[in-house]
Amino acid sequence: QVQLVESGGGLVQAGESLRLSCAVSGHTASDYIMAWFRQTPGQGPEREFVAAIVWFGGDTHYSDSVKGRFTISYDNAKNTLYLQMNSLKPEDTAVYYCATGSPPNVRFPRAYNYWGQGTQVTVSS
Repeated sequence: QVQLVESGGGLVQAGESLRLSCAVSGHTASDYIMAWFRQTPGQGPEREFVAAIVWFGGDTHYSDSVKGRFTISYDNAKNTLYLQMNSLKPEDTAVYYCATGSPPNVRFPRAYNYWGQGTQVTVSS
């Protein structure tokens, strides 16, 4: 059974940085995409794609809103997914979720098989 546990969220001021972690257990090669999504209360039911990485090979994908500010990475030795978030903006405020699966489109949340419980990130202006 795949389990994902996020940590690292918190309250920061605009311009500061945070690093989110997602501890992964039970992961298999059949779920080879690791990703971060986020959701705010007024956004609607669909979670917003943030970034994704291929478990082997390391290809990465980013949303336009975070490209150049956020970096996704995966440490195979620690079985941990990371999201380094720099130059944070108030509009980055959200609950951040990690997910894994083998989606045909990495930006489509419904195609992911497993999700963490989420971690809150709040950016004050």
